[in-house]
Amino acid sequence: MGLMRSLAALALSIIVACSSFILPAAARTHLTLAQSQATGEPLFANLDASANQSAIADNFVVRAVKRVEPAVVRIDTERTETRQVRSPLSPFSRDPFFRDFFGDDFFSQMPQEEEYHTRGQGSGFIVDASGIVVTNAHVVDRADTVSVHLTDGRTFEGEVRGVDEVQDLAIVKINGSNLPVAPVGDSDAVQVGDWAIALGNPLGLDSTVTLGIVSTLDRSSAEVGISDKRLDFIQTDAAINPGNSGGPLLNKNGEVIGINTAIRANAQGIGFAIPIATEQAIQARLVRGETIEHPYIGVNFVTLTPDVRDRFNSNPNGLFVERDSGVLVVQVVPDSPAAAAGLRAGDAIVKIGRQEIASAADVQAAVESAGVGRNLRVEVERNGNSRVVQVRTTNLVSSSR
Repeated sequence: MGLMRSLAALALSIIVACSSFILPAAARTHLTLAQSQATGEPLFANLDASANQSAIADNFVVRAVKRVEPAVVRIDTERTETRQVRSPLSPFSRDPFFRDFFGDDFFSQMPQEEEYHTRGQGSGFIVDASGIVVTNAHVVDRADTVSVHLTDGRTFEGEVRGVDEVQDLAIVKINGSNLPVAPVGDSDAVQVGDWAIALGNPLGLDSTVTLGIVSTLDRSSAEVGISDKRLDFIQTDAAINPGNSGGPLLNKNGEVIGINTAIRANAQGIGFAIPIATEQAIQARLVRGETIEHPYIGVNFVTLTPDVRDRFNSNPNGLFVERDSGVLVVQVVPDSPAAAAGLRAGDAIVKIGRQEIASAADVQAAVESAGVGRNLRVEVERNGNSRVVQVRTTNLVSSSR
């Protein structure tokens, strides 16, 4: 019996001790049950609401979006174009019999072309309270009218101030008061693996948010296969679709680090953004409508690797490359500086000036840093022989409004 009493006392002490941990929760449960019975509210409703509020407070994506979303805009464009009209009577207009019968005036009055309207849509964001909106050049390309829609319901007529097609950047000006402004971050401080939040209006779906990470940095447009651009992209796995173009890419603090661009329609699982530092460097000039110059030599190229060399040599083009490093010229634009200097497809660029060339990005950087109207000493290897050509840079047309 004494042993049984001792065991019972021990069990009781354990229960009391455990109760000290669970009693507060039990008490809260009892209070919640009492409130539920009195008010008819669901059991544990207060606890769930409190937990949800805490989760929201800790969600950096929610904080970032709330900070920037008011400054993100939808841009609607419209342009008028003409096209040739084929009349049912067109074949008869060339027949002498019908021309004699109806007369030349009859056929000359037939409409030769008609106007039609093309509409487009993209995104942008306000960077200055005076109404400076940043977007992509291809969003406002050849637009006759531009409408800018804010998330608060306001709509403004936009004026395209400046366009840099080579860097796919544009500035649109709107006139309004109390305009929200997106905070700008430091794209030079971005690291691979950082959070990336994309905002915009993809596929016509307003105010869409996607989340990912920064996949890589300094992804050159040459590597991506966009030879008519001069950009080093931020690559991300955050979904960027048509309509997202021109919208902001944010860091976890809700600061703009890039401008989204859906420039590769076949990209799956990856997107690209122009670093905000690139835009800031020319923003004032675009606002003034200045033309942005970009040096150009007129070659399409790819970084040489053993695989690229083997694939190139397997094609029945009569060209042969021995090197497996450097940059391979795959096309020379007719009537370009490179063509005038004697560069050819199949040349392997190994040095520009004193700089050793290891990648397509190196060529792009060397040409860009040279400026317009400068002679470049380009060393190439052709059919196993080394030679040097002098290429004079010219301006790659980049329009402004």
